[in-house]
Amino acid sequence: MKKTIVLFLISLFTLQSCSINTEMLYHKDAASSAIMDIDTKEFMAEMQAMTPDSLKQEKFKDMDRFPTVWTSMHDIIKKEGKLKTENQDTIRILKKMFLKSTKEDHKSLPIGFSFKIDHATPQDYELLKNFDRKEKLPFDQNLLNTWDGKTLTINTDFFNLKNIEEMLQSKGSKEEAQQMGGMMMMFFRNIGTTLKFESKIKSITGKHDWLKQVDDYSVRIEYDMKAMNDKEAKLKNADKKIVIVTE
Repeated sequence: MKKTIVLFLISLFTLQSCSINTEMLYHKDAASSAIMDIDTKEFMAEMQAMTPDSLKQEKFKDMDRFPTVWTSMHDIIKKEGKLKTENQDTIRILKKMFLKSTKEDHKSLPIGFSFKIDHATPQDYELLKNFDRKEKLPFDQNLLNTWDGKTLTINTDFFNLKNIEEMLQSKGSKEEAQQMGGMMMMFFRNIGTTLKFESKIKSITGKHDWLKQVDDYSVRIEYDMKAMNDKEAKLKNADKKIVIVTE
């Protein structure tokens, strides 16, 4: 079951020319929701242009099986006959995780994918951590920041692609794993995460070059892909912890 989720996500994150945008909403009851959008339009156009017509059906057959409306991971796995667990905690979190594909018309291949978690509690995120110990999941690490309904404590060590890189390395050979670090820039065009709050932001303690306040209710993290891959890069502001307190 977990392998099904991972294989699907690998197919997204090993694409070149991808943009990833994540939006997280922090609720007053200490739960949070997140939507991740992956734009693969440029990549799909390049791949189709390079693939002979005689091979297109075979090469892209798996890309066309994802739903175009929000569908829970529980229902997708169950439909494929791969739901092997009766653990209620696992079933509960799978029912809070959804995905869908985006098409320009009903005949085309997907040009993007979206993944969301709906109103997940701190306990739900603990389950995600358990998934990640055995099968690396490429979710935005900022999901693991501590939120109690009023205060968000951001660990800026999460401002990286470590979880995605480890996931890709775990699926390849030793030689491929060693080369993965230098290839990460090829996989992504840009990555950004917006953190939104139901209550107005009262204060922000700590600074980081990549994090900026957008308005009274949100902040934005824009990842500097060049700096992430340059060990000599120096940031003006790089506090390890940023604390956002809401009213």
